[in-house]
Order: sequence, then C-alpha cells, then structure tokens
Amino acid sequence: MSDCLFCKIAQGEIKSDFVFKSEEIVAFRDINPKAPVHILIIPKKHISKISDISENEQQLVGKMIGIANKIAIKEKIDKDGYRLVFNCGQNGGQEVYHIHLHLLGGRKMNWPPG
Repeated sequence: MSDCLFCKIAQGEIKSDFVFKSEEIVAFRDINPKAPVHILIIPKKHISKISDISENEQQLVGKMIGIANKIAIKEKIDKDGYRLVFNCGQNGGQEVYHIHLHLLGGRKMNWPPG
C-alpha cells in the first residue's frame, strides 16, 4: 500500500532506527516509546490487522515472535522479562493499520494494561 507508514519504513522510504532486517521482516524502535525498550516488529508484506492473517501467513507471525525473542536477548531484557503485544482494530488500540508486534521491556509491566 503506497500510503501505509509502515510499508514506507519497511521499504526504506522513511528513515528509521532498525534493530533487525531480513527479506520478510524488519524491526525498529518506536518513536513514541511506552517503555525503556519499545521495538516494533513488522512484516514487509502489508497486512492490515492481525485478524486478517490467512492460514498461509501464520508462519510469518511465528517468525515475528521468534525475532522478538532474539531482540529481547540483544537488548538484555530477556532475563527480567518483557511483553509482546499485537493490537487489533480501533478498540484494541491499533493506530497504524499494518500488523506490528510490540516488544516492550526494561521496566515492570502492570496488569491489566491500559
């Protein structure tokens, strides 16, 4: 999608602080962090919402989670713990309609969230 912010970031059209890049997935620091470590993991392929994932794309979501776990180790938040979040739709708090996995850590996470 030509007007999608995350598509433009994934394609390098908008400069971002990448912490991971592959052929399918990129990860970058959130510009409005909610924790000391707040990284977004996104597929390069445009998928609007997590509820739009097809059976064929489930493996992609698994890869995103695996990458988040590796980044947590690199960021040194793996020992104390971290949170992984997909927001879906307006009531779920989704602001950018391109699926993205939030990796949050570096502080104690409260429950229930917002």
